[in-house]
Amino acid sequence: MQENKGKQTTTQQDDLGIKVRSNEHPYHSADTQKNLLQPRRLSAYFIVLIESGSITYNVASQEYTLTAGDLLFAMPNQLFIPPDKPVDLKYFKLLFDENTLALLPQQFPFLVNPFNSPVITLDKAAKERTMLIFGILNQLLNQRNTDTEITLAYLNLLLTEVNSAYFKNTQPVNILNANLSKFIEFKLEVETSLTEQPSINAIAEKLALSTNSLYRIVKEYTGTSPKDYFTNRLMAEAQRKLRYSNTSIKELAYELGFNDPDYFSRLFKKSTGKSASEFLPRQDSSGE
Repeated sequence: MQENKGKQTTTQQDDLGIKVRSNEHPYHSADTQKNLLQPRRLSAYFIVLIESGSITYNVASQEYTLTAGDLLFAMPNQLFIPPDKPVDLKYFKLLFDENTLALLPQQFPFLVNPFNSPVITLDKAAKERTMLIFGILNQLLNQRNTDTEITLAYLNLLLTEVNSAYFKNTQPVNILNANLSKFIEFKLEVETSLTEQPSINAIAEKLALSTNSLYRIVKEYTGTSPKDYFTNRLMAEAQRKLRYSNTSIKELAYELGFNDPDYFSRLFKKSTGKSASEFLPRQDSSGE
C-alpha cells in the first residue's frame, strides 16, 4: 500500500478510499438508479456541495433541502437515503473513508458535528474556493500517475474550508433525540480525553448513563461498541502522528497514554493490520 520516497511515506493513489463525483458524471440507468436509491448505512464520510439547483437528502431520518451554496455532510454508519437527481442540479460529491482521514496531518472537529447540524451555508467567497478545490480533486482522481501526496493535500485543504465554515456559520440546534444528544456528548468526551484513556465505565458515569445504555447508544450510531470506537479513534490518531512527526514508537505510546509500548505496538498491529514501524517516514540516506 505504501511507497517510500525520501522522507515522505506515500500511499498508492489507487488505494486511497476517496471518490469525487459531479454533474459531469452521468447518472446510472433507471433500473440501477432505483436500486441505488434504497436506504442504506454509509460506510464512509459523505459531503455534497450544491453549485446550483435544489435537492433534498434524507440523513438519519431527517430531510434536508439544499440550494446553491449549501453543503451537507454525513458520517459512517448514518442511515442515508439518496435522492433522485433533478435535471438542473449542479453539484460536487465527496466520499472518503477512515483510513484516508488518518493520512491527513490534522484533525477536523466538524466531523464530530457538535452542533448536530449537518448543513452549512457557504458565503460566496467560501463557495468559490470550495468549488475550485472540488474541481481539482475531481481532476486528480480521474487521471493516472497523480502524486498521492498532492491529492491528500487538496483533501486536507477542502476539509479545512468546511471545518472553518462549520464553526463560523453554524448555530447550535435543539436536539430532540436524547440518544443522539448523548452520542454527541460521548464523541466529544472521546476527543477531549483521548490520551487519558478513561475507562468506558468512567465515561458512562460522566455522561450520567449506565454502561449498558452507553453501549446501546454508541452501537446504534456507529455499529461498534464504545471500547472499539475509542480504540479505533486512538489508532487513527497514532497513524497520523507516526506519519507527521518525528516521534519514536516508544515515545508515541507514552504520549497516547500507554504505560507499555509493547502493548501499544501489539494493539496497533491488531487494529490496523500493519506494524507501527511501517507508518514511520523513512530517512533520506541519499545525502541530498
